Amino acid sequence: MKTEPQALQTVNVDLAGDAEVFIPQNVCARMIRFAVEDRKLTYLKFTGGCQGNLKAISKLLVGMDVEEIIRKLSGNTCGKKNTSCTDQLCIALRNHMEQE
Repeated sequence: MKTEPQALQTVNVDLAGDAEVFIPQNVCARMIRFAVEDRKLTYLKFTGGCQGNLKAISKLLVGMDVEEIIRKLSGNTCGKKNTSCTDQLCIALRNHMEQE
């Protein structure tokens, strides 16, 4: 059974417009910056992690509906971990949508 990490942290900052910063847990990425407008992901940048893959994922996801991203990538795992960078992104996006 998958459990979500404790002590999640999302901080609003002024990067690339009104981007938010999410500190993921139990993954190689150290930070996820993202922005959402009209329920669509408009900006995404991972710091740390598998940069080639995460840059490609960012290019694919920008412009997509947030609910679709969550539906497709939530629960994705990496190796023996019970989460992944994209799963952590989904947690950040769910937190964002709950605060709207």
